[in-house]
Amino acid sequence: MKMTAMLVGAFVTLAAATVSAAPSETQVQSITAARSEIRSARAAIEREDWDRAIARLQAAERLDPGSADIQNLLGYSYRMKGDVETSFRYYHRALQINPDHRGAHEYIGRSYLLLGQEDKARAHLAHLEQTCLGECPERDSLRSAITEGWPWRKGVRVGSRGY
Repeated sequence: MKMTAMLVGAFVTLAAATVSAAPSETQVQSITAARSEIRSARAAIEREDWDRAIARLQAAERLDPGSADIQNLLGYSYRMKGDVETSFRYYHRALQINPDHRGAHEYIGRSYLLLGQEDKARAHLAHLEQTCLGECPERDSLRSAITEGWPWRKGVRVGSRGY
């Protein structure tokens, strides 16, 4: 009888936690607004307007601070702007939110390559190799960047879009 009461109590506690985990109307509106900012940021990224992309992504971050995707895109935008050091802050945040975020592992690996830290890039590749099953463009892209050495190895020409 005591065991049944304990199980019922645990179930009620779990059910209450699940119900409270549902997003509020305000949270839903914030996430919707964040998606709009992300669309604007992606358009700026396509135009290589890094300052505009960063501004839109920072607005999205204020609306949805728990999004690993927003953190990853901020890191990407800073890296493409040429601020590799700042990009790390955002990649690390993305990986704190979602330790298996494929894009963040690929992009932080590429950032380490830019700094000549192939060992750290390979650690992120190893994570992708463990967690990616089947098709995985992020794993394949980072593997190619490491093996081809573009543009981080001395003597290799960098393209116009950067790395």
